[in-house]
Amino acid sequence: MEAPARYFVAPSTVWRGRAHPLGATWDGAGVNFALFSKNAERVELCLFDPRGRREIERVELRERTDFIWHCYLPDARPGLLYAYRVHGPNDPDRGHRFDASKYLLDPYAHLIRGKIAPGLGRCQVVDTAFSWGDDRPPRTPWQDTVIYELHVKGFTQRHPEVPEQLRGTYAGLASRPAVEYLKSLGVTAVELLPVHAFVDERRLLQHGLRNYWGYNTIGFFAPDCRYSATGTIGEFKSMVRTLHAAGLEVILDVVYNHTGEGDHTGPTLCFRGLDNSIYYRLEPGNARRYLNVTGTGNSFNTSHRVVLALAMDSLRYWVQEMHVDGFRFDLAPTLARNATHAFDRNGAFLSAIRQDPVLSQVKLIAEPWDLGEGGYRLGGFPPGWAEWNDRYRDAVRSFWRGDAGIVGELASRLTGSSDTFQAAGRMPTASVNFVTSHDGFTLDDLVSYQRKHNEANFEANHDGSDNNRSFNFGVEGPSDDAQVRAARLRQKRNFLATLAFSQGVPMLAAGDELGRTQRGNNNAYCHDSELSWLDWERADAKLLEFVRALIAMRKRHPAFRRRTYPKPEDVTWLTPRAEPMTAAHWQDPATRTLGMLLLGRRLAERDERGLPIEDEDLLLLVNAAEEPVEFTLPAGGWHLLLDSAAPGGGVADPYPLAARALALLAKKS
Repeated sequence: MEAPARYFVAPSTVWRGRAHPLGATWDGAGVNFALFSKNAERVELCLFDPRGRREIERVELRERTDFIWHCYLPDARPGLLYAYRVHGPNDPDRGHRFDASKYLLDPYAHLIRGKIAPGLGRCQVVDTAFSWGDDRPPRTPWQDTVIYELHVKGFTQRHPEVPEQLRGTYAGLASRPAVEYLKSLGVTAVELLPVHAFVDERRLLQHGLRNYWGYNTIGFFAPDCRYSATGTIGEFKSMVRTLHAAGLEVILDVVYNHTGEGDHTGPTLCFRGLDNSIYYRLEPGNARRYLNVTGTGNSFNTSHRVVLALAMDSLRYWVQEMHVDGFRFDLAPTLARNATHAFDRNGAFLSAIRQDPVLSQVKLIAEPWDLGEGGYRLGGFPPGWAEWNDRYRDAVRSFWRGDAGIVGELASRLTGSSDTFQAAGRMPTASVNFVTSHDGFTLDDLVSYQRKHNEANFEANHDGSDNNRSFNFGVEGPSDDAQVRAARLRQKRNFLATLAFSQGVPMLAAGDELGRTQRGNNNAYCHDSELSWLDWERADAKLLEFVRALIAMRKRHPAFRRRTYPKPEDVTWLTPRAEPMTAAHWQDPATRTLGMLLLGRRLAERDERGLPIEDEDLLLLVNAAEEPVEFTLPAGGWHLLLDSAAPGGGVADPYPLAARALALLAKKS
């Protein structure tokens, strides 16, 4: 599909071309090239031999329409490799950093070949034609969504049943063993860590490391070729089509808040050399420096119409051309900052998405914080958005660690975080609940390490969060002590069950269900190695079956999947004596036990056909104390669905719940 047909283009075959669409567009007869630069003085299109090693032709773009430089090459074909040289003032005091000695990538390139480094990356003209057949987006309702966050390479790189040549690739993720595993797990969506073409930082390469996570984008339209077995965009499309056929949505973790060019000392690869003062936020009063609210050296200037248009064009491309189902936006407040750099929920970026007929209909998830002033915005995004809820993560971790005074916040997190989202008219599904993610401890490390161990990152263990709220049960790292191992396993079950039985949208980090460890490293962004890849050979089979059972249980009980917040009459909070919780109980810092009675026959919700939704009455019991507790059960017969500390069986009254344990019971019909 993307194989080269003809490369050489003589100067006599250069036509005027069109200013739109931007990028390199094959129309079946030739290729139109269009590139924005307001402050450039000259633009040259450089064409390369099939291996990208030798420049074979240089074409000056003499036509400019509204600051868009363009030409049409009637003899060009898909497969052609190209880059740009852009001439203009090199005046950092005015924000200009043009350097015509640099080959620059096309911001709208659909494929980038070769190593992305100064002078090496090559854009490739592609034919986007693809046979989608009867592909349809699953469109799973938010309340039924279970997200599985995974790394394309790490998920299959060590999978023994995935063909070796496909491991670590888009095709590997679409292989039969991978898809069957995802379906058997019960998740409804995969959230892929960044797959846009990205850059490895020089510092990491000097230490023999890589930017494994990929939060260093340079090509917003191009799937990164390091995850491709064939080097074609068709492979990514085939993956999406296959996952859709299995009922799985594809959500992309995207990084529009900054680029891989870094600060003023970083490489010139694309935007810096195209029009630095347009694409980046510069410090007020000092155009030599970048405004850095992302912690990565620069901040993309989405308050400018051209940069905003690039982001919108890119997002629509991934939905319309690549058929993805949604996006998780890294450091999303940066995107919503206006021209004065303040967060604005009604500003250009969020308003553009809200009114867009394509983007407003897909899943939109914000990471609601960045490092700038006023950058923590949990609950601050408009209707139509979901948000990563770190308050959920912290409350659940703190409660099960046994911290004092947490039980009230736990109750809010279990019922959808209305204190965070309801005032703005948003529902429980605005909360993406998680206990772990790619960033931080794995679940196994969360119960095995009291502190981070990031020495392998060569940053003197200064990187990564120190606020882990973890508990190692008396031993730092692996332990052969049977009691310690049993306690850790129970704690993992507590975390997973709490996640499954909370209102909102649960997100599971890939490998947590297998017992994956990163040996205490809570910032493994730079390790493209067995430290980060899933270890399928050593998977904890019993924990995996437990997670499958949890997801199946959540699907069977609509009481855990409400579209609206429970009303006071829908939920009753109980003490271990089956008495309603009082203000004294809530405020007592020693309270570490709680019962939540959900009255399933009072959901007050209807399905898509307008029929009432009903469920069994459910009773969730939690005990984060270090001693067992006996819970008196409310009136009526109850049967046990799950106990994190014991196998199923009969139900005694009072119900004995072990230390640091959770149980779910249902009323017999």
